[in-house]
Amino acid sequence: MKKLDAFEKDILDAYEKGELKATSPSKARLAKFKAAATATFLKEKRINIRLSAPDLMDIQARALEEGMPYQTLIASVLHKFVSGRLVEPSSNLTSRSSGTRQKRRAP
Repeated sequence: MKKLDAFEKDILDAYEKGELKATSPSKARLAKFKAAATATFLKEKRINIRLSAPDLMDIQARALEEGMPYQTLIASVLHKFVSGRLVEPSSNLTSRSSGTRQKRRAP
């Protein structure tokens, strides 16, 4: 087991003393989560798009890095974009389309 830092020790101590309380999300918040989950997994339409070979290879590599099929990654990125929640994490992969290496953020 890894060594706990001070913050983790404080949380563990509070848990062991019974100071932490479980909370339930509100009905409105649960409804919001349910609607988001439903919208994410609806697959009503099929589309065809053309991508450059280097972009497709980058997408496939990123999907492999994320552990998901590349079509699922594309659908997820598009959904996040249209819902205004797209946040682009850095990757340790070299982009084939731009030839530049992106910096990887510290975890």
